[in-house]
Amino acid sequence: MGRTNVLSSALPSIVLVHGALTDASVWHGVARRLHTAGAVAHAPALPMRSLAQDAEYLRGFLDRVPGPVVLAGHSYAGAVISHPAVTASGTVAALVYVAAFQPDTGESAGELNAKFPGSLLTPDNLDVTPNPLGGNDLILRPERFGEVYAADVEPTHAAVMAACQRPIDPAALGETLPGTPSWRTLPSWALISTQDRSLPPAILRFMAERAGSQLVEVESAHAVPVARPAEVADLILTAARAIRPSR
Repeated sequence: MGRTNVLSSALPSIVLVHGALTDASVWHGVARRLHTAGAVAHAPALPMRSLAQDAEYLRGFLDRVPGPVVLAGHSYAGAVISHPAVTASGTVAALVYVAAFQPDTGESAGELNAKFPGSLLTPDNLDVTPNPLGGNDLILRPERFGEVYAADVEPTHAAVMAACQRPIDPAALGETLPGTPSWRTLPSWALISTQDRSLPPAILRFMAERAGSQLVEVESAHAVPVARPAEVADLILTAARAIRPSR
């Protein structure tokens, strides 16, 4: 039996959830390191049409993943992994917020990001267009993507990310969290990206401290899973080892 299989039996499953304006590829570097460490990681792609729909989609995905599960969310996905529908199955054992929203009952991602100054996710940097299947699509203007989202990502890579954005319906960002957020009942860890121009560090700290999450700070912009995959993977492994199943 190879090293990876031996270690993976001692670690929980890990599910990596991407945020708005990116897709599951944002986790490539993190997933590679998790697999090298012996963990089994999965990275689904969200529809990003509404918070409720994303939560239901993720819950259905989790039904196919052996528990216990460490659930990690980046950016908008923090709201998704906080949704009570996601953890209703009982397999999620820990949460990791990576430069991510941690809304409380009745709060929305958009409301939280306006709570402190500093975000460059402003109307002049965004494009909203009708989706031909209904609703709207929001993206960052490609020429602004690097500065706003990925300032410490290699410029050619950042340009590819800008060209490959996965739009979100802006209504999802205004949708409030129903019920009790999952971070009130599960252990959580949070990464603060200290050079973040999308979610200001002040709001990230406010949410993480309110949730009682174990904090780490990383000098990075918002695309921290891409720019600093080793630090992100280390935090996720810390959570995984804290709740690893008994053998």
